[in-house]
Amino acid sequence: MSEIVIMKELLGENKKIAEEMRTFYRENRILMVNIMGAPGAGKTTLLKALSDELKTKGKNVSVIEGDLYSTIDADHFNEKGIKAVEINTCGECHLDAAVIKEGFDRLDFKEGICFIENVGNLICPAEFDLGDDLRIVCASVPEGDDKPYKYVPMFSYVDAVALTKCDLKEAVGFDTDNFLKGLRALSEAPVFETALKKNSEDTGIERLADYVLNAYSAL
Repeated sequence: MSEIVIMKELLGENKKIAEEMRTFYRENRILMVNIMGAPGAGKTTLLKALSDELKTKGKNVSVIEGDLYSTIDADHFNEKGIKAVEINTCGECHLDAAVIKEGFDRLDFKEGICFIENVGNLICPAEFDLGDDLRIVCASVPEGDDKPYKYVPMFSYVDAVALTKCDLKEAVGFDTDNFLKGLRALSEAPVFETALKKNSEDTGIERLADYVLNAYSAL
C-alpha cells in the first residue's frame, strides 16, 4: 500500500522552516515582502516601479521570482541592476518556505528589502507561509470588484492591497465601494490605488513604497 502524506503534515513542516527563516531574516535586517495576485494582475510591473522608487530612497532591493517556467522576469530585474533569482515551480501553483530559502541563498543578499513575486494564483499561495513579514496582494481593476468575496482566504491573509490599473476604473465599471465592503468584512488591510500610466502625476507607488519602508524600519 502506498504511503499517504497528509496535507496538514506538509503545512506543518513548511511552517517550521518559515519560522526559522523569519528569525534569520529579521536578525539580518532583511524585510521579506510576499507579492501575490492572479496572472495579469500587474505584479511584475508594480514590483519594477516599487523597486525603482525604493532605490531612489537609498534602499537595497532584491527579488525572488516565482514562475511556472522561464526566467523572463528575473532577467528583466537583473538587466535593471536589481539582483534577482528565478524559481521555476514546473507546474506547481505556489512557492513554499524551503524553495524561498534556496532562492535567497543564491541571491547572496545583505540587509535590505527582498521581494518575493509569488506564482500567479489567488488560492494556493494563501496556504503557505514563506517566512515573510509583509504580504501584499495585487488586485487589478479589470479583474472585477468582487475578488474579496470570491477569494476569502487570500484577502483575509494579506497585510495590504495594491489595487492596480486604476486608470481603467470607468472603462470597466469597477465599483470601489463594493470592493472595499468585501475587503473590510475580512480585513483592515490598507489599500493603495496605483495607475502606472506614462506621464501620470500620481501613480500611487510612492505611498506604497513608504508603507514598505515603515515595515522595514519596524524590524
